[in-house]
Amino acid sequence: MFPNRDHIARTPVREVALGCVEAGIRAAHPETVFAERVEVRDDVLYVDGARFDLSAYEDVYVVGGGNVAGHVAAELERLLGDRITAGVVVTDDPVDTDSIDVVEGDYPVPSERCMLGTRRVLQLAEEATADDLVLTALSGGGSPLLSAPVPDISLSDLQTVTEDLFANGVSDKHVNVVRKHLSAVKGGKLARAAAPAAIVTLLFSDVVSQKRTAVASGPTLPDESTYADALEIFDRYGISPPTRVKHHLERGRSGAIPETPTAEADAFDRASCITIADGMTALRGAQAKAESLGFESLILTTRLRGRAQESVKPLVGIGEECYFSGTPVEPPAVLLAAGQTSIPTFGSMKQGPNQEFALSGAVEFHETLGAAAALASVATDGVDGHAECSGAVVDHTSAEPMSDAWDALNTNRISQQLSRNGDRVPSVPTGTNVNDLHVLVIQDE
Repeated sequence: MFPNRDHIARTPVREVALGCVEAGIRAAHPETVFAERVEVRDDVLYVDGARFDLSAYEDVYVVGGGNVAGHVAAELERLLGDRITAGVVVTDDPVDTDSIDVVEGDYPVPSERCMLGTRRVLQLAEEATADDLVLTALSGGGSPLLSAPVPDISLSDLQTVTEDLFANGVSDKHVNVVRKHLSAVKGGKLARAAAPAAIVTLLFSDVVSQKRTAVASGPTLPDESTYADALEIFDRYGISPPTRVKHHLERGRSGAIPETPTAEADAFDRASCITIADGMTALRGAQAKAESLGFESLILTTRLRGRAQESVKPLVGIGEECYFSGTPVEPPAVLLAAGQTSIPTFGSMKQGPNQEFALSGAVEFHETLGAAAALASVATDGVDGHAECSGAVVDHTSAEPMSDAWDALNTNRISQQLSRNGDRVPSVPTGTNVNDLHVLVIQDE
């Protein structure tokens, strides 16, 4: 799966760590997920037990956006064939399809390609009638990829706002509130465009809270946030939005522009949403791999969050408990976690939370676990924050010399330290995005 794999997995314990990551990513790939959870029998589409009679619909459309949308489109084509009337999805990982147009966009800042593709998605959704079914593929990455500004602001305004919010450390949750009120598609507006058609959203979730409305900023789901909330976020962080953006939000707050649709809106009368893959999907795949290799395994959480440098400490602490006392599992063991940790913004330095998580972990277990441990921390979408890699696989040697490792963490030169030791996992398209995967392997004595 990854270039330079043999060097990254150069010891048995590192091989187990990387192998579990690869198995987790494969388990969350649409090809695997559809084979296990989606099928068509007798002109009926079954998704995780939900039943949709295709014969009840005149036309079937496919729309969506995100890192995974192209692969989902390909799987839907494989299942439904010429039952699909037309489709448009926007992604940064395009694949070949027949009846569904896969538009390549840009990530993480919305581009003109994203905007043009999203307008096509909206146009197709608006063509659907009450006799039709609209299948919507949404995943992480959908917020920038599925982007079209409302008519009274420009793409440049949207790009400026996005960059300013992230540069000022605004949380993803708050960024999405702003996005929903500047977008022609987010915050339930895609559902409003497709209504009164039946809408079925197939979700690949990369959200720690498991809140569905956060994935791709909820284009087909109700939104309870308001224009006033969006304005308050700018005030809270001391950010001055572009003039047109401020004017649009103020008009919304005054009631001159309709709010995003809430759960009571007619747009959701025939809408359903099914999460078909998330962090647990990847963890189960990694767990199966670990157990096939003869390791005890323990899934700790799908909700790991906070500063990466601190979040790794409980994981290492549990690993030390396993090694020294055989609790909560006896070695050889694999401890598994998923989530989304964070790092501070350091100007133009291209760093990522998975790299910080990994190197911090190596520093933590260097003296206690030594050669008995290896830690893999990898973004399942193949992009570790702003770093040009997927993450890292480390062992005790990654923290040597210790003075250099500490200096790398304190000066945010983590990439350089990991590159020198050959620990970075290259960035590759993975076909999925269900957040970050952390694997700590503990050998016995």
